[in-house]
Amino acid sequence: MLKKITPILLCYLCFSPMLSAKSPNVLLLCIDDLRPELKSFGAEYIESPNIDALASSGRAFSRHYVQAPTCGASRYAMLTGRYGRTSASRGNQALVARSKEMAKATPSFPEVFRKAGYTTVSIGKVSHHPGGRYGKDWNDPDSIEMPGAWDRHSMPTGPWRHPEGAMHGLANGQIRSEKQLDVFESFDGPDTAYPDGLTTNAALEELDQLAKTGEPFLLAVGIIRPHLPFGSPATYMQPYLDAELPTIAHKEKPLGLSTWHGSGEFLRYNGWGKDPRQDSEFADEVRKHYASCVTYADACVGRIVDRLKENGLADDTIIVLWGDHGWHLGEHAVWGKHTLFEESLRSPLIVCAPQVKQAGVQSKAIVESIDLFPTLCDLCELPKPSSLDGESLLPMLDDPSVDGKSAISYGGSRDTIRTEKYRLIRHLKGKRVTANELYDHQIDSGETENIAAGNADVVKELSAILDEKLEE
Repeated sequence: MLKKITPILLCYLCFSPMLSAKSPNVLLLCIDDLRPELKSFGAEYIESPNIDALASSGRAFSRHYVQAPTCGASRYAMLTGRYGRTSASRGNQALVARSKEMAKATPSFPEVFRKAGYTTVSIGKVSHHPGGRYGKDWNDPDSIEMPGAWDRHSMPTGPWRHPEGAMHGLANGQIRSEKQLDVFESFDGPDTAYPDGLTTNAALEELDQLAKTGEPFLLAVGIIRPHLPFGSPATYMQPYLDAELPTIAHKEKPLGLSTWHGSGEFLRYNGWGKDPRQDSEFADEVRKHYASCVTYADACVGRIVDRLKENGLADDTIIVLWGDHGWHLGEHAVWGKHTLFEESLRSPLIVCAPQVKQAGVQSKAIVESIDLFPTLCDLCELPKPSSLDGESLLPMLDDPSVDGKSAISYGGSRDTIRTEKYRLIRHLKGKRVTANELYDHQIDSGETENIAAGNADVVKELSAILDEKLEE
């Protein structure tokens, strides 16, 4: 019996191009919980030479904002090029919900590339669940998070036994669901003592295999660190043992209504009875271990890019490095994500492609994760579905001085818009706004003084944009 073809898919199939031998490859590197606290983004103390090298050879976007401060909803938006307009598409199970309604779903960008003739491969945490499956142990072969997106998708697990174990694992097979894990750890062992070492090795093997075919490919690699718990090989802790850390900015808890929370994800780990909100020495220990995890993730990036070069693929491959959201390291008295403050929503984005002019010059334009889908279609000369909310970054790749737009994000019953001057955060009950937060970034980059009460016209103007953009 013939399967029904939806109008969206039929429209796309009519315009699917034949790939040329010169169609570029795409390497997408997704890094979990990565703050833009890197030398290439203006910070000083974290060592990330490989990510910084990508920034110097491509375009780094210093004001890239994700759609949601949680993994599943952020990745849903990046992969589909669409805002989450329902409660299901704004939570960690956004892609699972989409997979159960595929007949209604607009195509993801891996689907577009696959239908155009690309070999599409996913390794590690690219969608929400590492390996792209959910169900028992996040490893049910009949529960595919993104049906039709990948020719191959996998998550090597080694001693962690299954993807759920690897997601929150510490050294040598420690699994969070089996015991309370330490909030940080530095184990004197190889990169493969932690799951990202296995993911990186699998990515290298895939690159070798893909290089032999000579056919265009999309390879997406998801690196878990620096996600909690902050465990990494001891060699990556060395630069931070005696490091002087910058002062934590605006570390006081907000006094009024805000999206502040009590750092519950962080506190579920063993912190030896210490709380970084009360103990500055412990706070610095946590920050150093986070930095160590970033340097470990950076080393994984370096190995993958080096193998790309060794296989002679560097000149024919577009490289995108994307952080799925930010993370508070004490700002606003939060240790975690899940707020709608700047620290949760801003993350690194780097695009390396032949179309980049003035390579190494940073773009300060406000851009969004949903912009990646149309950008990659443009770079690879593939048709863009009409359903996309994002806008191509091609103008910024051509000229780093081109202005951006506004960025929209959401979490739970709140949404927010970030413009050049303001951030508005709305608290909602259904569709009714119950309270507003407004911050003027020209005078208050830390978002500490809510000026909504005295700026009703600004609130009204920005709220109208939110309503228009997020209309179902």
